[in-house]
Amino acid sequence: QVQLVESGGGLVQAGDSLRLSCAASGHTISWYGMGWFRQAPGKEREFVAAIGWSGTSTSYADSVKGRFTISRENAKNTVYLQMNTLKPEDTAVYYCGADPNGNRNYRYWGKGTLVTVSS
Repeated sequence: QVQLVESGGGLVQAGDSLRLSCAASGHTISWYGMGWFRQAPGKEREFVAAIGWSGTSTSYADSVKGRFTISRENAKNTVYLQMNTLKPEDTAVYYCGADPNGNRNYRYWGKGTLVTVSS
């Protein structure tokens, strides 16, 4: 069983940056695909970014491409989401997901961290 804990959220102004972390415990995630998702108030959860087990394969939602960067540090069992040039529409609860089989089927989820971007 994998436990995921997100951190790094907060209240920032438009144009600011934040780095989210997702720390895993209970099992190594070195061979797992990992992803970040977000859910804004009144909206469904949406995909933000994903990274393969080696860190060389990444993908992003069009809305964050060029502003967000996903990375991982397997030695620390941690995945990151660097968010630059934040916009008010990035306001959401951000969740980390673990994909044990590398097929975008996220089996494990954290409880999320809130990011609020003021204009």
